[in-house]
Amino acid sequence: MSGQSTASSILRFAGLFLAGCIVASLMTTPALAQARASQNAGVDNTKMGPYRALAQLVVSAAQKGDNATAATLAKILERTWDKSEDYGGDTALSKTNKQAFNEIDKAMDEFVMLFLERPNSAPDLARVRTAYNNYVEKLKLGD
Repeated sequence: MSGQSTASSILRFAGLFLAGCIVASLMTTPALAQARASQNAGVDNTKMGPYRALAQLVVSAAQKGDNATAATLAKILERTWDKSEDYGGDTALSKTNKQAFNEIDKAMDEFVMLFLERPNSAPDLARVRTAYNNYVEKLKLGD
């Protein structure tokens, strides 16, 4: 009976070891995928990639002095975010990670309002850069 008990213990240990390896692999895979997110036409292939790309376009238009385009793109960013991540069904970030959604949503609002409050006048580019950097940093919470 002692030999059977030893074999059973070895099998149990091997099973637990294998399960631990699988869990460790699953936990590190998203981090590796995020670090190596591929891009297609300048948009990273992550959940938050399109929002990041739109924000970059907003900043680019503002830097060129094209305030009307920056405001239009900011509004598109805001509407797309709301439709997809707030009201977008079961996969919406507001359903899957409410805290991350709230943090990103607040940062996005601060960013887009710089353009929507006065769509035909130039916002302070230093404030734009600060709000943009904060927004892009918060987007990492949703990837």
